[in-house]
Amino acid sequence: MSEPVDPRPNRRSHTITAGVARSPNRAMLRAVGFGDGDFDKPIVGVANGHSTMNPCNAGLDPLANRASAALKAAGAMPQTFGFPTVTDGISMGTEGMKYSLVSREVIADSIEVSTQSQFLDGVLAIGGCDKNMPGVMISLARMNVPGLFCYGGTIKPGKWKGQDLTIVSSFEAVGAFAAGNMSQEDFEGIEKNACPSFGACGGMYTANTMSSAFEALGMSLMGSSQMANPDPEKADSVAHSARVLVDAIRNNLRPRDIITRASIENAVALVMATGGSTNAVLHFLAIAHAAGVEWKLEDFERVRLRTPVLCNLKPSGQYVAVDFHKAGGVPQVLKMLLVHGLIDGSCMTITGKTMAQELENVPAEPRADQDVIRPFDKPLYAKGHLAILKGNLAPNGAVAKITGLKNPSITGPARVFNSEQEAMDAIMADKIRPGDVLVIRYIGPKGGPGMPEMLAPTSAIIGRGLGESTGFITDGRFSGGTWGMVVGHVAPEAYVGGPIALVEEGDSITIDAHQQLIQINVSDDVLATRRAAWKQPAPRYTRGVLGKFARLVSGADRGAVTDGGE
Repeated sequence: MSEPVDPRPNRRSHTITAGVARSPNRAMLRAVGFGDGDFDKPIVGVANGHSTMNPCNAGLDPLANRASAALKAAGAMPQTFGFPTVTDGISMGTEGMKYSLVSREVIADSIEVSTQSQFLDGVLAIGGCDKNMPGVMISLARMNVPGLFCYGGTIKPGKWKGQDLTIVSSFEAVGAFAAGNMSQEDFEGIEKNACPSFGACGGMYTANTMSSAFEALGMSLMGSSQMANPDPEKADSVAHSARVLVDAIRNNLRPRDIITRASIENAVALVMATGGSTNAVLHFLAIAHAAGVEWKLEDFERVRLRTPVLCNLKPSGQYVAVDFHKAGGVPQVLKMLLVHGLIDGSCMTITGKTMAQELENVPAEPRADQDVIRPFDKPLYAKGHLAILKGNLAPNGAVAKITGLKNPSITGPARVFNSEQEAMDAIMADKIRPGDVLVIRYIGPKGGPGMPEMLAPTSAIIGRGLGESTGFITDGRFSGGTWGMVVGHVAPEAYVGGPIALVEEGDSITIDAHQQLIQINVSDDVLATRRAAWKQPAPRYTRGVLGKFARLVSGADRGAVTDGGE
């Protein structure tokens, strides 16, 4: 992979302080608060994902204001701008979910447009929901302007009859209630109490997975990723991040000094150790692409085989993000991985210190008074949970989440659906039986378009007690809140003629995580006959952002990127 060209090797020589043309620039900036002494200060963008459309991002404005005040106090001039966000938990199961992955690219592009058009000297980005994190990091890696990410913070757990709740509790309750396994009182109690505060979804779902991984990547402050949004320490952390960024600007410390093959490996090891989301695979492929780092699907499998799952976190474990934070959080897990040679301590971080220096005062083993982070010699699982599967059903690869299962293999008849709604109708009508392998296709990056997540059908399966006994395959994605025998990101996708398009109702399919295999048990001759008869369906969207995405996007095995994909 070629190294991306840095469009501005010397940004300050191009800013408003340069040349006689500065006068109109100064005139406009005076209108937004600049005074005579401010024009020689670094101008720092505060990219604010605030939105009242969801609890993940509704608490970001106070953090952006705190960041701006801290930047001014540190001798910089903040300029705030926004970026859009999609809330998966609200759009899940609707046509709106197709915009979720698309929003990652829109976020990256919008931050690039604001930063580069105004020649900003640095970017402090604050985000909450799932695609905020990778969207920000793609833009920072692409621009190579000094920057860092500040997580808006996790939500606090809801409570119902003594049980911790997350948003996934609501989705699983739908299946349980429909199956007659839950009372009306409990169904309503869970819905009303699942989200008690601002903050992103509380398990080790995609938002908390990516925020945690950015600590390991070196692009967020150590210990910042699992704080709860309403807690004062979150705002204090953002203020500290602002001061760190000003130092990075003055020292010309840039994202591509930090985002390297070794630091991405550190981040992936952290994802494995914490039981993180399948979406991390897609997003780190895209981040690596933006940074010009060689990183492939096979690299995830290499890291998985040597990294134990150390954290007992939802969706497949017991605890939520605030519990993880109290138990020592990401720094504790990173120190354990460092001590055992599973991460590279020489990697640079945004503070200007190496990873090993950042972790110097962290204990080598977790405290004995908690069960969230297991001792290294007593892991939850001996190997990581995100397996890369290949076979005649996914020759370019697929991603399986294999922890939390008694037997991560199944062979059964295919139940084939060409849309999420068809699958949901069958699940809710009790037409899925133990041993079935559901196939939902034509929802990949191009076919969806937008590769929507399948949290609604997978949660319905769990709620109906079929999580251990059925398989689930899709060329779309899964929520970070999903668990079970699920295989996503199947590539090539159905829309471009991948083998998943050739599966017929009742075909025998094997998913075997032990052998890293995903296979349709049909002869090559039969598949060749089916391929000859296959015709690509008409695109679902031809105009607007979804049509544009479908034309530009690469396959899931390459990160579903839109700048230089296929």
